[in-house]
Amino acid sequence: MTNVLASQAVLFDLDGVLTDTAAVHRRAWSVLFTEFLPTVAPDAAPYTDADYFALVDGKARSAGVRSVLASRGVSVPDGSADDPPDAQTVHGLGNRKNVRFTDIIRGDGVEVFEGSLRVVDLLGAAGIPMAVVSSSRNAVLVLETARLLDRFQVVVDGVTAERDQLAGKPAPDMFLTAAKELGVEPARTVVIEDAVSGVEAGHRGGFWVVGVDRGTGVAALIEAGANEVVTDLANLLEGDSSR
Repeated sequence: MTNVLASQAVLFDLDGVLTDTAAVHRRAWSVLFTEFLPTVAPDAAPYTDADYFALVDGKARSAGVRSVLASRGVSVPDGSADDPPDAQTVHGLGNRKNVRFTDIIRGDGVEVFEGSLRVVDLLGAAGIPMAVVSSSRNAVLVLETARLLDRFQVVVDGVTAERDQLAGKPAPDMFLTAAKELGVEPARTVVIEDAVSGVEAGHRGGFWVVGVDRGTGVAALIEAGANEVVTDLANLLEGDSSR
């Protein structure tokens, strides 16, 4: 079992690890593709949560759109990042999903997992540096809404990745950038992730990876490279994990 207090730093994914916003993402993606796919591929299989975990979870927004469309044999132009939400392009569809997501967040707020907050509190009290590494372009909004932003010395998110031209997960670049900014070594740093693509990114970067099973499944997380898997971050304080 990982002793997080013995690490140089801890790098957290956001959605599904610190906050229950993964459920909001699933809802927003479902609305998008349930509305859109029948208009371009009426005979295609309906979009389900299984598609979210297999094709979208942990990826940059545009990559998620491409993955789902490709799975249904649909192709649309990429367009550009500033495409309006009604544009029938990869970026337009991604922006349409983002409108759904931000509307839900602003209306309903953000729920923080109690076990995750306990770990963050413990690490903060011990002076262990922490970062959030998220593919989401909404990471700062979510952290601010959850009143967590001041807990983390570094945030590397979708905005950072676009600005600095970092490859998204499952490439390790975003985690390696966070480690560099914190001045820590990957081999002595813990990554905590709930998505297969994020676990793979941490593993490829040489980090010790803790997978959090919020529905992806223990076997899938271990196959992606997790050194151990928990069902809640509180398990890290209680000595309960799977390998």
